[in-house]
Amino acid sequence: MLYFETARLLFRDWEEADLEPFSRLNADEEVMTFFPKTLSFKETTAFYQSIISEFTECGFGLYAVEVKEQKEFIGFIGFHKATFEADVTPCVEIGWRLKKEAWGKGYATEGAAACLQYGFNTLGFSDIYSFTADVNTPSKNVMQKIGMNFSSTFNHPKVELDSPLNKHVLFHINAAEAR
Repeated sequence: MLYFETARLLFRDWEEADLEPFSRLNADEEVMTFFPKTLSFKETTAFYQSIISEFTECGFGLYAVEVKEQKEFIGFIGFHKATFEADVTPCVEIGWRLKKEAWGKGYATEGAAACLQYGFNTLGFSDIYSFTADVNTPSKNVMQKIGMNFSSTFNHPKVELDSPLNKHVLFHINAAEAR
């Protein structure tokens, strides 16, 4: 199913054919720089299954994204119901992960901005959050470019306390701000 599109991107359901390129993306050390570790094929398969389950349970999720011209899967951009232990959870989170060959083309910003509009106008969200490791400047830049506002910092409970990835930044936008 096609959910929505931008000038250059399609946001669609996941297909089994996405599993192999998704696994390569999650195994790429450069792509996963701001995550605690790369993912094995088995871990990617479990992640893929959890994405499919979230669509079934919530009616939204992390959309498979492809470039229209090439009809090529480049990763995901979309929503996730964050439930780890924190002041702001449970909440709807917007996130993205694209293969490095798709970096520097504005896809993350274009796609995340379209996702925000879809989330507010079609899914009826009142608030959307995003968070990342404080050292992840590229993702923080995307958050700012799509109109999200810095809210706070927090120590991510699923990241080792002594890790440089533990300190996270939280960004937020509500439906009125997105209009």
